[in-house]
Parts: sequence; structure tokens; C-alpha cells
Amino acid sequence: MVRFLLLFLLVQGVLFGVEMLQPVQTAVILPWTSVLADVSGWLMTAFDPNVATAGKVVRSTVNGFAVSIEPGCNGVEAMIVLLAAIMAFPAPFLYKLTGLLWGFIAIQGMNLLRIISLFYLGQWSQALFDWAHLYIWQALIMLDALIVFLVWIRYLPGQQRQTKSAEAVA
Repeated sequence: MVRFLLLFLLVQGVLFGVEMLQPVQTAVILPWTSVLADVSGWLMTAFDPNVATAGKVVRSTVNGFAVSIEPGCNGVEAMIVLLAAIMAFPAPFLYKLTGLLWGFIAIQGMNLLRIISLFYLGQWSQALFDWAHLYIWQALIMLDALIVFLVWIRYLPGQQRQTKSAEAVA
């Protein structure tokens, strides 16, 4: 357990540090954030033709309301927490890759739902937008990462899990 905790904190510290570097922001984080804006805009135009995107901004062409998806609102931090947990947990590497793939899909899918819901919520009520943005969705995204991690542990091979758990206790 101590090994897991130390490795989990170490991996998080390194990855959050790397994420903050300006070259990483420029080459990875901001382009990823723009992709999220484009995908969420594309999804919304399926039922609402009055949505436009430009860079990391999703805007209503009817009333001008817009949301700017900033670093910190792109699911990257939740992915870092999940990646650190999966890498720190003793499991075969292939299972770790599978967990990261499903985690990526779950977290980014939830994040798209977050962006779309906030876009429409903001057009309806700025107070509810602020509350949902700051409190509800932040917690839900991290809860999503935790659930993915717990489900991933549940599907690890039983023999492997028991052996590794015994090693972690010792």
C-alpha cells in the first residue's frame, strides 16, 4: 500500500509538472483543447445548427453566448490522476494499457457531456452555469476517474490481483 501511494504521488507530481511546461501546453494541451471544442461543436450541430467553434471557443450564433474551454477543463488532469493510479498499481502492462484506453474514453466522453451541458446551461442561467462548472462537473470528472480505476481493478485477473495484493501488504 505504501509503495502504491508513493508511486501514485510521484507519477502525478511528474506528470502535472510536465503538463505545466509551456512547450507541452503549446504542443499538446492547447491543440487537444481545440479538438474537444471542435468535437463538442460537431456533436451539438447534430441537433442545433446554431453552434459554431473557433479554436477552443464554442459559441451560439443566435445569442452570442460562448464558452472557452481552458486548460483544466479538458479532462487532462483527470487522465493524469487515472494514469498515475493505474501505473502505480501492480498489474500486467497490457492490462494497464487497456485500463488507460477505457479510462480515456470514459473521461473524455464525460468531458464532452460536461462541455455540451455547460454550453446550454450557461445560455439559460449564468448562476447555474457557474455552480455546475465549479462544483458539480469538477467532482463528476474526478469521480469518473475513480470509478474507472475501481472497475479496472475489479477486472484484473484474480490470481494476479491476489498475489500483488499480498505483496503490497508485505
